[in-house]
Amino acid sequence: MNALNTLLTQSNTKETPVSLPVQLKAKYPLVQTFARQIAEHRQIIQNILTGKDQRLMVITGPCSIHDPVAVLEYADRLQKLQEKVKDQIFIVMRAYIEKPRTTVGWKGFMYDPNLDGSSNLQLGLEKSRELYLQIIEKGLPIASEILSPMATGYFDDLLAWGAIGARTSESQIHREISSHMPYSIGFKNGTDGSIQIALDAIQSAQNEHQFLGMNQQGLPSVIQSAGNPLPHLILRGANHGPNYDLASIQAIREKHKNLPALVIDCSHGNSGKDPLRQPEVLQQIVAERLKTQVKGVMIESHLVDGNQKLSCEMIYGQSVTDGCLGWDKTEQLLLNVAKQLKASELAHSA
Repeated sequence: MNALNTLLTQSNTKETPVSLPVQLKAKYPLVQTFARQIAEHRQIIQNILTGKDQRLMVITGPCSIHDPVAVLEYADRLQKLQEKVKDQIFIVMRAYIEKPRTTVGWKGFMYDPNLDGSSNLQLGLEKSRELYLQIIEKGLPIASEILSPMATGYFDDLLAWGAIGARTSESQIHREISSHMPYSIGFKNGTDGSIQIALDAIQSAQNEHQFLGMNQQGLPSVIQSAGNPLPHLILRGANHGPNYDLASIQAIREKHKNLPALVIDCSHGNSGKDPLRQPEVLQQIVAERLKTQVKGVMIESHLVDGNQKLSCEMIYGQSVTDGCLGWDKTEQLLLNVAKQLKASELAHSA
């Protein structure tokens, strides 16, 4: 033990215990009414992905959460918009509390809720769960990225949909974790445009696994998973260009005959990393939807267009990570898409 302590001291490591999942869930409990709501939302998403529900799933919200007040204002607006478009669109709120970094940088609200580099993870876990519950109480389903395997146990009862990013789709532990989650998870294609890694991940996630994990009491445990209910493919474009268009999707379907459900990320490679091009991408997706059978889309959206750096004086409602589409443009876009979908339904049934 002394030798271990010496090694830890020499390597300048620091360990700070945080609450166990069971403790955090007891402090910020999910009441039965909202547990039923989440179960219903998960089922609706599965019905959309399998074609039983013909609505378009739209996952929209900030690239990442940094200001709970602005996020709750966004959620209020989103809930009102859902009522206007509910016959054609099922809205899921994007609420990402972790941010993958290519090198280093702010890793998200869960890690650094004070935005000052203090890395108060205990506070981040508490504030994240509290915020999720507030969003759920507004009647909205929540989507988030599965990044830290250790964090999943703190929020697995609250999410309605999850995503595995382009850089983690190849990770075995993320595939195993996905097989244990009770909500549908989408896997993104690689940054080079290849979808084989994502397809392999989907095949892995839908099967049972035994893996080393942490139980709700914080104990290392052998986890026996049942397989994810409906893993699917997210096309997010590539470094060299988009893959949301009809020709790209037809080429993918020709090569991969048993393609799972498709969700399109309107940002990243598909928009050329220009958030203001997302409406153009979405409108083309909707126009070609009968041929492509796309089940859902993802939009990076906040109260204000663009993005900003973390600083002492920041613009309220503007992203601190990737650039986002502002609220006014988002609202008008989804109202137009709902009309477009309704017109398409009427034309198809005539």
